[in-house]
Amino acid sequence: GADAEDYYEVLQVSPNAHPDTIHRVFKILAQRFHPDNPDTGDEETFKKILAAYNVLKDPEQRAAYDARRESHLRARWRIFRKPAEAMGPEAERRKRQGILQLLYRQRVQDPEYPALSIHDLEDLLGCPRDHLQFSLWYLKEKGYISRDDRGRYSITVTGIDEAEAAAAPHVPAERLLQAASGR
Repeated sequence: GADAEDYYEVLQVSPNAHPDTIHRVFKILAQRFHPDNPDTGDEETFKKILAAYNVLKDPEQRAAYDARRESHLRARWRIFRKPAEAMGPEAERRKRQGILQLLYRQRVQDPEYPALSIHDLEDLLGCPRDHLQFSLWYLKEKGYISRDDRGRYSITVTGIDEAEAAAAPHVPAERLLQAASGR
């Protein structure tokens, strides 16, 4: 639907961005991509920017959008349909990949706040804390993730290399699956 586009990505702002920041960024992008701009005008991009801004500038629409976006992210990152699937070596590998990909995405999308709490990871991966402990320990020991003094996890440079290496061969298959399922 209309929410296929991530409005925060379109406006290149953090989901935590203050309304004033969203407004300022919108004005800059709107000038750059306005169809009347002979150098950088792009009608398609301008329409996307306008659509994103129209939702994010309105507190009620933004709250509703955030709720839909959150549930979509949760469904997208859920790695196990049933708790029984969360056991064994293959499950551990999937958990580690899921954690790395989430922390990678968090670092890229929100460099100011690159860390996620154990609660965020539980929530997004749909996996209870005790099922994540081994994976978190492993990733930390390998130097792929670090834990700050508030108990929040973030990806390291080594972890970014690992996440990119692991994601590379799977991207086309994942896109095919998403296309086949109509998403």
